[in-house]
This record gives sequence, C-alpha cells and structure tokens, in this order.
Amino acid sequence: MKTFVIGDIHGAYRALKQCLERSGFDYGKDRLVVLGDVADGWREVAESFEELLKIRNLVYVRGNHDQWLAQWLEHGEQPLIWTIQGGLNSIRSYLENPELMKKHLDFLKSTKCYFIDEERRVYVHGGIKPDTPVEETEEQYLMWDRDLFVYRHEYDEIPRYREVYVGHTSIWRESHEPLKHGNVYFMDTGGGWEGKVSIMDVATKQFWQSDVVTDLYPGERGRF
Repeated sequence: MKTFVIGDIHGAYRALKQCLERSGFDYGKDRLVVLGDVADGWREVAESFEELLKIRNLVYVRGNHDQWLAQWLEHGEQPLIWTIQGGLNSIRSYLENPELMKKHLDFLKSTKCYFIDEERRVYVHGGIKPDTPVEETEEQYLMWDRDLFVYRHEYDEIPRYREVYVGHTSIWRESHEPLKHGNVYFMDTGGGWEGKVSIMDVATKQFWQSDVVTDLYPGERGRF
C-alpha cells in the first residue's frame, strides 16, 4: 500500500480526478490522506466528496471550510465569512444533489482534525504547535493555524515527528509546487484560487498536479 497526500481541493472535482489519474493512485490498494477543505470554492463540492468516498483507504483530516459546510448541512448556518469565501458554491452543489446531504454530513462528523501514520508522519489542515503533541492541541488550532508557515524561518524542523503535512495556507503566489521547509510540507498550491491541486507519494516525495484550476472551470469563480 502506497500512501498519498493531497492538498486543498475546494470543489475542484476535475482537478481531483486529474491528480488521482496522473499519480496512478489505486482506489482499492493505496491510502489517500486528504488535508481537508474539499468544501467551498468551485461548484463540484458534492461530486468531489463522492469521488473520495470511493477510495477504500481514505483518511480525511477536517479543515475549517469543511467545518463550516457541516454546520450548514446540519443547522443551516450561513455566516457571511463562509458564504463570501466559496460557501455559496457549496450550497449550490448540495441543492443540486440533495440526496447526498445526510451522507456527507455523517461522513464529516466522523472525521478527525489530525492523523498520525505508522512512520510518525503527522497530517493536519492548518498547523501544529511544535512543542505540543498534536493529540493535546485544540481542534480550532489544528484547523486554523498559519503560524507554521508564517514563522517557518524560525525553526529548522519539527523534531517530534518524522514529517508534517499541512494544507490551509495557499502558497501558490510563492510556489506553484508543494513547498518543503525542514520536515514540513505545505501542500495547498492554490486549488481554490488560480493555482493547482497537488498530490504527493509520501515515501518517494514524487508529486503530480492538476491543470490550472481556472482553466478547468472557465468563466467560473472559485474562492474569489
């Protein structure tokens, strides 16, 4: 079994499919760790979740946009901070696929905010506190933190873990490819904006990318 990690998809189902196909991902044998935020952005949110749920060994790390989506699916909450950051397209997606609402809500409610694999690699959406075990870190921090990226030049690596994989902070204006600093890998290469979605084999560090997402959804707006 190979383990792959994929950055923020933000409703870009077509980009997700390209990443899975280009990497040669095996739906029945390989493991995929999703770093959260499949919700909010391009209009194929429900389709993206459905594709991921076909994967036998799926590990899903909940992101802040997924949390917003779950709150809408369960309680109808529509905070402005959510709707202006791609939430409206999530709403449209599920109004077009209402039969998937409960299924995807139940799935999101079953997810955790971190994953640690057999090799002590840790996967989170936002970030971790270098001096605190991820198991003892509050969920809000794991979903929302950006300090790991902002202050990355103040540390060489995170010694507690073999490697750290994060999404959340879109790096596409600085790097069009996954960015490595020490033993931390930043995987959000702008799939919700004008960048690409990226997938990586964590053993070999080989990665594959989708086309530029705006080319896959011409005339549409993602998280703008």
